[in-house]
Amino acid sequence: MSRSSLDALVEALRRLPGVGPKSASRMAFHLLQHDQEGARLIARALESAVQQVHHCRRCNTFTENEICETCLDPQRDASQLCVIETPADQAAVERTGSYKGLYFVLMGRLSPLDGVGPRDIGMQRLFERATDGHVREVIVATNFTAEGEATAHVLSEGLKARDLKVTRLARGVPVGSELEYVDLGTIAHALVDRR
Repeated sequence: MSRSSLDALVEALRRLPGVGPKSASRMAFHLLQHDQEGARLIARALESAVQQVHHCRRCNTFTENEICETCLDPQRDASQLCVIETPADQAAVERTGSYKGLYFVLMGRLSPLDGVGPRDIGMQRLFERATDGHVREVIVATNFTAEGEATAHVLSEGLKARDLKVTRLARGVPVGSELEYVDLGTIAHALVDRR
């Protein structure tokens, strides 16, 4: 293997979130030295996923079909639509086992500093989906970051203008935590959002 192929592998691995040059080099060397079959498996899986996986026509999540299994599930509550930022967020909500409605995945969040606007996150597609005649409540479940909060605000205003009930995920003190160790912002929000 030429040095340029190794450099290309390291650079490719650096594209992954949270992977810097040292981690990418360590991964590349491990795969080449100790797990070449694993490297081939990763290469085949990536190639297959890139060719086969696309966005669900209804909810925008990743799927290999035109419409994902969740959207096709007749047991799901079509009157509830949970708006989330990423498929990873959808998977997290699903793991709770407590939500039985449908989803819309934004595939991002508003970030004017990064040049990400309403069109980049499919806001118009969300509004069309939410006004399909079945949805009665839209649960805005964007992350509690500055960008997530801005996205939630813009979405909420747009959805309310379309006469939809809009709710936001509750936030507050995590279960099992002690107040003296919880950050002040979380305590403040828990007090404001108390029930």
